[in-house]
Amino acid sequence: MSEVLAPELCSEDELVREMRAVADGRAQLAAYEAVLVAELAARRPAQTDLTDDQPGHGVEGWGPARVAVGVSEFLVDELALLKGISLGAATGLAERSLALVRELTATWAALADGLVDEPRANAIVRALAGQSQSAGGPVEPAVVAEVEAQALAWAQAGETPVRLRERTAAALIAVDVAAADRRRKKADRAADVRVRPVGDGMSELIADLPTPVAAACRETVDTCARMAKDDGDERSIGQLRAMVLSDLILRPWDSSRAPVTAHLQVIAPLPAMGGRPTVHDDTPPRAAAVPTDEDAASVDGAPITHQQLRDLLEQLDALCPGGLQAPTGGSLDISLVDPVTGALRATLTRPELQRLVRRGCTDHPGGTCDCPVLHRPPPVDRYTPTPAQRRFLHARDRTCRHPGCRRPAARTDLDHVHAHAAGGTTDCANLCCLCRRHHRLKTHAPGWRFTMTADGVLAVTTPSGVTRTTHPPGLRLRAGQRFLSRRLVTSGARLSPDDPPPF
Repeated sequence: MSEVLAPELCSEDELVREMRAVADGRAQLAAYEAVLVAELAARRPAQTDLTDDQPGHGVEGWGPARVAVGVSEFLVDELALLKGISLGAATGLAERSLALVRELTATWAALADGLVDEPRANAIVRALAGQSQSAGGPVEPAVVAEVEAQALAWAQAGETPVRLRERTAAALIAVDVAAADRRRKKADRAADVRVRPVGDGMSELIADLPTPVAAACRETVDTCARMAKDDGDERSIGQLRAMVLSDLILRPWDSSRAPVTAHLQVIAPLPAMGGRPTVHDDTPPRAAAVPTDEDAASVDGAPITHQQLRDLLEQLDALCPGGLQAPTGGSLDISLVDPVTGALRATLTRPELQRLVRRGCTDHPGGTCDCPVLHRPPPVDRYTPTPAQRRFLHARDRTCRHPGCRRPAARTDLDHVHAHAAGGTTDCANLCCLCRRHHRLKTHAPGWRFTMTADGVLAVTTPSGVTRTTHPPGLRLRAGQRFLSRRLVTSGARLSPDDPPPF
């Protein structure tokens, strides 16, 4: 559009008018999206969900109060895949959309007409959603409508979104003194602690706390940091606050607590070997200038620098003259990946690797050959995966494999993609890591389909027919492979009932 409309030729007045037109269009699209989300919600009734007396109805991190009464708990998962956003963002979208369409119709109309923009409409929604009796709240709809009308007047007068939310909340308290306490209790039920990467090897630690508690924590951290500054520490006050906070949480001086250790996982490509290649592939060689993330170290999925990695290993006492060792009280796994495809070939401990190297090939003792001595764990004729399979799959998947989910593999279930009860094998080619929430979705939510190729490419199809594909980190897809996995899903028959849930 910028090439067609040529903003560089516009006067300043014309630029302002165009920016207002963009804001109006964005508002109208937001109103239209709210209607679309509400209609999808109407087609995903809660009657398809498990009841409280059925096994598997609950899951860690799930609060049914976050979605409107009568709507399936899995609506937000579908929205997340449809829009390619996080589960939290999808939950917020569902809440706003249903509130606008079902409760705050005057705000929706003003948004659709471009009389208020999206940030101000969201501010009104956050202050008033769920308060009306029509939405299960305790306030008469006429009272909420009166406060809503006043809030719209402030919004159209140009009140900032933050101040608009505060004024709207205060106006509601004026007619309902218990409104603030209800919102506080609702927010308290949704409290959590999160880590959000911000780049350059840094992350934010975010905690939802009552305001007095948060203020007290901040004051304590600041006081300790300033004491260190007064004692001559040359680091900035911000660095000192961060250091004090980590020390107060980890308490490295407290010998009465169990020491913090780690499971160390090293992922390294197999070196190129002379002679006949062990993997046949027609993939063309990759240009050296092509950017890649294959050699980047990471912690909890976020990339860190090599120096940070070395510092971390030294802190864990994992570096020694002979190379890597398991951290004190922890463990060390070595994952070997194919140099051509990037696929995981085997996982083993350092002692196991040393024994295999000393033993060599039993068929060609003392000679050089390319006989395979390492491979992924074999399938077993039972439902429960073996410890070796679990170790391999944790190294291959690293996180929950549902698109967009980042829960670490260590806190997931191993799921049979093709149901074990329907003939699916307990094999690494048919197993993947799914967190408890997405394991429940695959097992209980109607209309969802999961299909996986032998190299671990997982395709997930929503009830509305949208497919999203994930592949194991490091795996280099060959031309047409993504199309193949998509074709397998869209043309495949419906799966039979899935594995018995491990709840």
